[in-house]
Amino acid sequence: MRTYLVTGGAGFIGSNYIHYMFQKYGDGIRIINVDKLTYAGNLENLKDIEDRENYTFIRADICDSEKIMKIFEENDIDRVVHFAAESHVDRSIRNPEVFVKTNVLGTLVMLNAARAAWEQPDGSYLPDKKFLHVSTDEVYGSLEEDGGYFYETTPYAPHSPYSASKASSDMLVKAYMDTYRFPANITNCSNNYGPYQFPEKLIPLIINNALQGKKLPVYGDGKNVRDWLYVMDHAKGIDMVQEKGRLFETYNIGGHNERQNIQIIHIILDTLREMLSPEDPRRELVTEDLITYVEDRKGHDRRYAIAPDKIRAEVGWYPETSFEEGIRLTIQWFFEHEDWMRNVTSGDYQKYYEEMYRGK
Repeated sequence: MRTYLVTGGAGFIGSNYIHYMFQKYGDGIRIINVDKLTYAGNLENLKDIEDRENYTFIRADICDSEKIMKIFEENDIDRVVHFAAESHVDRSIRNPEVFVKTNVLGTLVMLNAARAAWEQPDGSYLPDKKFLHVSTDEVYGSLEEDGGYFYETTPYAPHSPYSASKASSDMLVKAYMDTYRFPANITNCSNNYGPYQFPEKLIPLIINNALQGKKLPVYGDGKNVRDWLYVMDHAKGIDMVQEKGRLFETYNIGGHNERQNIQIIHIILDTLREMLSPEDPRRELVTEDLITYVEDRKGHDRRYAIAPDKIRAEVGWYPETSFEEGIRLTIQWFFEHEDWMRNVTSGDYQKYYEEMYRGK
């Protein structure tokens, strides 16, 4: 039975990936989920699989080299899928040090632990061992509004502490592949959305606020463009890269779903009104009057857009979920998991939200 070590598996993308893998492979694999359980890590995301015999959760910080080394020593790890990262740009602007520590040092700890477990005396590696580092399109910087795409050969030009920390972690993985011939791949993805996403991110924030009749904060003029990828399409892409991708290669995973932020908000509002029954009192709350423009984010990149040509040609992956379909699936999930939303929007998150938008 192949054993996967997933870091950050209680977070948004990580938990969806774990669900996808059990849906695909069932009892044919074993998954060890390592998560520190910061504000964005939530074991409720995995409640339906927590009792599986082939699933293990370990609470640990990826910066704790002793704990990580022990996990490798006690388990025959075949695959590492490294999601664990601080990932919110606004938080990185407020506290860059946390992002550098987790995203850079944590990645170094993971690389060293896997290398120590897998490397043989002659410098080669045990057969069929692979490490996949999950990264972001934000490492490439910003594109012009009138065209162009991010390719795997696009030079890195990060603009925020978050994207700089992810660019640094990418470079560490590249260095290990080049220096030690370490068996790894890197994936750089566009903006994800879907179930279990923490509501500081645009789409769940807008859904949650609209249903409560709260203001919908929009940075700047709202015309910043992002390429949106449904999270289960991303999970499939990660699995396909590990099984079919060429070692030492980087693959961009994009959704071919470019939208301005303000367009996203209008699509969500229209879809909510369509999906809410006329008898639901929340339907009257969902109006464009909630849209509120706020001071723009520092260093706000104008446009991201990924060209997933390489992954399609070499691996056979392509995004299967249109944005309109994905938004409906996401909203339906939130309708069915209102307790989850209430739980994650209480306490620390509410304090953070109020601090971020107070006076803007």
